[in-house]
Amino acid sequence: MPRPDATVPAKVAASPDAPSDAALPPPPDAVERWTDRYFVRTKEAIGKFGDKTVTYAVFMRRPVIFTPRLMIRWLEEVSAARNIRFRIEQNYSEGEWVGAGEPLLYITGSIYHLVDLETLYLQKLGATCVAAYNAFTMCNDLPKVAFLAMDARHCAGTEMAEMMAYAAAVGSEAARRESGAVGFIGNANDATAHYFGRDRGMGTMPHALIGYAGSTVRAVEMFVETFPGDDVIALVDYFGREVTDTLAVCRRFPELAAAGRLGVRLDTHGGRFVEGLDPQQSYAVLERHAPAAVRRYRNDTELRYLTGTGVSAAAIFHVREKLDAAGFPKVRIVASSGFNVDKCRVMGDVGAPLDAVGTGSFLPDSWRETYATADIVDYDGVASVKVGREFLLKRKPPAQAKE
Repeated sequence: MPRPDATVPAKVAASPDAPSDAALPPPPDAVERWTDRYFVRTKEAIGKFGDKTVTYAVFMRRPVIFTPRLMIRWLEEVSAARNIRFRIEQNYSEGEWVGAGEPLLYITGSIYHLVDLETLYLQKLGATCVAAYNAFTMCNDLPKVAFLAMDARHCAGTEMAEMMAYAAAVGSEAARRESGAVGFIGNANDATAHYFGRDRGMGTMPHALIGYAGSTVRAVEMFVETFPGDDVIALVDYFGREVTDTLAVCRRFPELAAAGRLGVRLDTHGGRFVEGLDPQQSYAVLERHAPAAVRRYRNDTELRYLTGTGVSAAAIFHVREKLDAAGFPKVRIVASSGFNVDKCRVMGDVGAPLDAVGTGSFLPDSWRETYATADIVDYDGVASVKVGREFLLKRKPPAQAKE
């Protein structure tokens, strides 16, 4: 059912939002330089032969979670600079699931002022809708696990980093509504932390601090001395001694461990097994904790997530076993390294004992799936769209359709 219309430049009602003075690129006076040239030429022709009021339908070719906020914010900025108004009819609310080909929204206004904006507003919509869908799916598959968005380093610049943080927050909130998921509780930098209701980014240490300190325990000591009031997540794969260094850190800080303020992060790369595991031992661990996991059909990728190298389900169960046996049941396990939609689904399927996941792998995997498209469906009140896109035309209410 269509949602209440929005007329730009009215403010978009969504929270948390970016600060009101944070303009999105490109600025209105740079539109011509950044838009497709044929749109600029079309605008010049319309300026010569006369304006019309048109309606654009915007859609995507795959299921998505609707994330219109950044696109609408940018249209606000352009409309204010040009002293004009666009009417936007959102067919869905932010965070709703939308099927492939369904019109996401309609934009109505002067074709002279809209035609050169299509390139740029579509850039702010498609990738966020797909990333939000991925984040939603991951949170639903691991509803009891807290997620941290660690995508910024994988983004193509700061504009994309903002788009992806926004997408993770919207997808996460949709999963909370759907399944009561914990979802994304924060991200790794300050600039976009507001999307997660925070003032600052989250995180404790990278591998660089371990190398600098010379040992995992010493790196944690440095962190505790520098930030004495903070909880600690120790990165334990640097020296390939995930179990040994995990237990060493716990024994060095037993008070933090007993209070549930200590965690360990597994980030083992795919070139080796976690300490103490090999293929045979990995199967044995799963046999103890999730015996059905490998007794039904699994493809090669799923088997790798279960028993392979890197941060597998077997590795997580293995470290949990060692922590519990050593008397540290409250120490949390945080996993990272390739936790995408498929890996999260497998981890949820076998009940891997995860407390949190740090990931940037909600970013779209296939960029061609992020392409949003806009087509004009009405010129001065006359419905018209290119052949094959008739599904984008506005549906008349039943009473009107009978006339």
